[in-house]
Amino acid sequence: MEKNEILRKIEENPVIAAIRYEEDLEDAIKAPVSTIFLLHADIFNIYSAVDKVKKSGKNVFIHMDMLEGIGKDNRAIDYIHDLIKPHGIISTKNNHIKYAMGKGMFAIQRVFLIDSQSYENSVKSILSVQPDMVEVLPGIMPDIIQRISAQIPMPVIAGGFVESKDDVIKILGSGALAISTGKKKLWSL
Repeated sequence: MEKNEILRKIEENPVIAAIRYEEDLEDAIKAPVSTIFLLHADIFNIYSAVDKVKKSGKNVFIHMDMLEGIGKDNRAIDYIHDLIKPHGIISTKNNHIKYAMGKGMFAIQRVFLIDSQSYENSVKSILSVQPDMVEVLPGIMPDIIQRISAQIPMPVIAGGFVESKDDVIKILGSGALAISTGKKKLWSL
């Protein structure tokens, strides 16, 4: 799937199901979301999980930093790209993002904003790496989401502590293209 098609699907349905537990995968597939983030998986279940999501017609992204049983190097990305074939990856690691993008994968750089220094460092990193999208955590900071959305040229996803429909509305109104959440009740918005 082309990167523009992935973005279009996210834009059409800006709520992303973030899956931490294998038993939640079926609920996410049944939900009206267009994109699923696999935040926790391992070498034994990743192929099956990605296959199920792709067969449902949804985008699927693997969080490389949380994938168990596979190394955290470029060979792991080669394995994911060549054999598992998700729509893309998520990572906090610049080298993962750059390498995945070099292979033509859609890459989402995840950043944690805890203070002004982490904000400044994240913006520098994002501008240097140029990922396809950026996921900002925690996501319940509309003023910060608005500020970072104005400073970087790529779409922003906000995740973490998104608990209510009101949170979703505020975040999307602040400039984020989408939100990611593990809260099942929000997957049907």
